[in-house]
Amino acid sequence: MTEKLNVLYAAFEAVPFIKTGGLGDVAGTLPGALKKAGYDVRVILPKLQSIPQTYRDEMARVIEFQMPLGWRNSFCGIDKLEQGGITYYFIENEYYFMRENPYGYYDDGERIAFFSKAVTESLLHLPDFKCDILHCNDWHTALSPVFLREFYKGIPLYDEVKTVFTVHNIKFQGQYSDFMLGDVLGFSGIPAAEDQLRIGDGAINYMKGALLYSDVLTTVSPSYAEELKDPFYGEGLDGLFRHRGTVFSGIMNGIDTEVYNPKTDEMIEANFSLEDLSGKAQCKAALQKELGLEEDAELPLVVMIGRLTEQKGLELVKRVLPEILSAGVQMAVLGTGDRPYEEMLRHVELEHPGRFSAQICFDEELSHRMYAGADMLLMPSLFEPCGLAQMIAMAYGTLPVVRETGGLRDSVILYNKETGEGNGFSFRNYNAHEMMFTLLNGADVFKNNKADWNKLIIQAMRADFSWGKAAEQYRCIYENLHRGFKEEL
Repeated sequence: MTEKLNVLYAAFEAVPFIKTGGLGDVAGTLPGALKKAGYDVRVILPKLQSIPQTYRDEMARVIEFQMPLGWRNSFCGIDKLEQGGITYYFIENEYYFMRENPYGYYDDGERIAFFSKAVTESLLHLPDFKCDILHCNDWHTALSPVFLREFYKGIPLYDEVKTVFTVHNIKFQGQYSDFMLGDVLGFSGIPAAEDQLRIGDGAINYMKGALLYSDVLTTVSPSYAEELKDPFYGEGLDGLFRHRGTVFSGIMNGIDTEVYNPKTDEMIEANFSLEDLSGKAQCKAALQKELGLEEDAELPLVVMIGRLTEQKGLELVKRVLPEILSAGVQMAVLGTGDRPYEEMLRHVELEHPGRFSAQICFDEELSHRMYAGADMLLMPSLFEPCGLAQMIAMAYGTLPVVRETGGLRDSVILYNKETGEGNGFSFRNYNAHEMMFTLLNGADVFKNNKADWNKLIIQAMRADFSWGKAAEQYRCIYENLHRGFKEEL
């Protein structure tokens, strides 16, 4: 039976308030699933300038206090907002958070340290809420478990708090000069903290602190959990993941199945469902017209949606894109990222009118139309902790073509031409021609084996990527922690 536990979910971003990547999606949807599992889940975020004014106007001040951070005392306000059945708290400090962008400033290390400390300090001040589980996410909150154990030890309220830390992307760890130890963090003279944050002469790592101080560690897919123990993927922290392997697991992210639902989605040309797929053809025709592509239902239409970076496999795409387009395939790309890739895609659009469309922008509504109207989604990532695009695509009957890494390997079942099983296409090696041959194999099934293609669409749309399974796995973690267990997960 589920215990009535109080969970404070700490993150630097969450939809609908602010989103720069997958963390925003997770922090905006997982708490709702956890609440359905029987918890009082509340989310704590920084009150960033980027949050729309409509939400800011609805916030109510809960409390104000002064908080020590290194040698300085800083103002900290906490605002509260009820949204979608979840209570959100917002840490206010205009000096740190009233800036045009969420990240990218010379003092990000201090800003993030302030937020982590404020999350921990807030446990003393939140009315009518006694935290049982503090669930921290990525390097922005990595110091909270360290602060909790080093500065609040012996306070009964804090001694009962258990900590969970989730790694969303190991690439971002928060590495700074060890000058920060005393000047900002206040850890000078605390040997345990100094030692466990240090990563070499003159440098510290925020995430390393969380990996050593948290009670339980998770990441966003089972395969990524195994990859993080490998030096190729672990970004220098692979030894810590191996060391703490008995309390480290991968829990697959989900998607918001109400937002990404072709049966009810108001952003797409025509609604469709497993029972009636006819609307998908209308979505494809409308998308081809909108993007200036040749309006031909028999041409396989492939889309890419997301950041235009090397991590997302753009280096592979660059090498073989003209060959793909010359093989009777249409492509459309939506996203922004590294300028060389943006310019390359614009050039390809000029060279291949009617066959290729480059939408170098962020457009949420267009992304829905592309998920609904495409035949395949290409996602050849160098690494992918979880990935959401492949799950969203399958919800719309668009078959993913992915590299077998991280969450892509966990969510995409390779098409078996002998049995017709599967929900997409995949390749193993980070190789441009292996990617191309896999994509063209999918195009061949689309053109010449409609029975299997339609079966794959149905199997993809039947896949369950809701948050229910993840919420159940976190329920087990939370309850075991609350009972004092630290068993192998």
